Amino acid sequence: MAAAQPVYEPTGIPVIILKEGTSRSAGKDALRANMMAALTIAEMLKTTYGPKGMDKMLVDALGDVTITNDGATILDKMDVQHPAAKMLVQIAKGQDEEAGDGTKTAVIFAGELLKRAEELLDKGLHPTTIVSGYKRALDYAIQIAQSIAETVNVEDPNADELLKKTALSALTSKAVHGAREHIADLVVKAIKQVAEKRGDRWYVDLDNIQIIKKKGAG
Repeated sequence: MAAAQPVYEPTGIPVIILKEGTSRSAGKDALRANMMAALTIAEMLKTTYGPKGMDKMLVDALGDVTITNDGATILDKMDVQHPAAKMLVQIAKGQDEEAGDGTKTAVIFAGELLKRAEELLDKGLHPTTIVSGYKRALDYAIQIAQSIAETVNVEDPNADELLKKTALSALTSKAVHGAREHIADLVVKAIKQVAEKRGDRWYVDLDNIQIIKKKGAG
C-alpha cells in the first residue's frame, strides 16, 4: 500500500494586479462614488431635455464632431470609464432597443431615484431597504398604469383617431413639430397595414415597416 502524500497549503498574501492608476474603495465611500458618477451622467443629459434643451457638441479622438441632443447618441459617443456610469449607459441602450425612444427620460429618472436614495441613506436606511421600497413603488405604478389604460379595437371606426393621438404624443421633437399631423397619419396607416390578429390580440412587427429617406423639393 502506497504511503499518503503530504498536502502543502499555500501561504503568504495574495497579490492583486491592477491597471496603473486604479483606485480601490469600499463601504460608504464606494457607494457615494458610484452614485456621484451616475448622477453626473444624468445631470449632463438633463440640459438637453425639453423644449429649451440644448444640443451637445461631441469631439472624438480622431477629431470628428457630432452635434446632437439625442440621449442614445450622446451616451454612445462618450467614453465612459466608471462602472456605475456604464450601467446608466446600458439603461439608455436597453430603452432604445425596447422602445426606440425615451433614452434621456430613463437616465434622468434613474438619476433622480439615486438622488432621493442619497437622502434616505443620510437618514440611516440600508441600500437593500431602499431598493425594496423602489420595487414596491414600481409594482404600484404598473397597477395604476394598467387601471387607467384603454383598450383600442383596431377594427373600430374611431380607432384611427385614438391611434393618431397616441402617435402625436411621441412626435414632440423640434425636427418634426411642423409636420406632426401628417407624420401621425402616416404612422397610423403604416401600423394598420402590418398589424396581425393572433387570437384576441393584435401584434405589430416593426421590421415589416420600411423607412425610406428622400430629399424634398427645393
